[in-house]
Amino acid sequence: MKWQGLVLPVGAAMLAEGCARAFGIQSDSLASPSQILGAAWGLLRDGALFAMLGQTLLAAFGGLLIGGGAGVVMALVLGLSPTISKLLRLPIEGLRPIPSIAILPVFLMVFGFGYRLEIASVSFACFWPSLIIGQAAISGIEPRLLEVSRVLGLGPWGRVTKIVIPAALPRLFVAFRLAAAVALIVAVTVEIALNPQGMGYELMSAQSSLRPEVMFAILLYIGITGWSVNAALLLAQRRLFGRAGGMHVGMHGGVAGEPP
Repeated sequence: MKWQGLVLPVGAAMLAEGCARAFGIQSDSLASPSQILGAAWGLLRDGALFAMLGQTLLAAFGGLLIGGGAGVVMALVLGLSPTISKLLRLPIEGLRPIPSIAILPVFLMVFGFGYRLEIASVSFACFWPSLIIGQAAISGIEPRLLEVSRVLGLGPWGRVTKIVIPAALPRLFVAFRLAAAVALIVAVTVEIALNPQGMGYELMSAQSSLRPEVMFAILLYIGITGWSVNAALLLAQRRLFGRAGGMHVGMHGGVAGEPP
């Protein structure tokens, strides 16, 4: 049963609550599960959760659309043109290892604080998984399909829209799923490090004001948000692509079959 996965976390929470009540633990850095749930309900009741969540998701999905879209377009170019792929290999391999957090000072100088800073950082991070997985998907298209497109006299645009994208779409969606997870991680990280808005900023504010129950409640909501986004995309992937949608991205960027 899927609910078996809740046994360990629920048991750990009950144990922590029992210890807190039995020993009367008071701390400026820890909170009992009941205090965390109370703070989580308070954030939900007064609307603070929706304000901070909306700010984070707006930046995350804005950057995902820009960076992910640019990555897919570049993947189409590189996957269909070995010459351009060879020319751009060195610049791509030089930029790809740069962590998005390391480029924050540059974006801060260019965009200042606010949504533009966060969206630019998320876009940079989401560009690479879309490009790498997208290029692999396009390069792996059955060559006979491209031969058919030439026999039918399709131009470059017709070849892309009628042959390449439909054939690569399941794996492109996998790239989108991976980029969505990256988008949320980077958005929260930017808010923690620099940008005074969203869930990451409120997390640090709670920590600096010694409100551990609020801090852990926000952490809980961040985890729930990430799980919900991934679960929704995974469901859409399976509904849209059937067996072809049962793929997941491995730790090294490969695509493998996902267990039922």
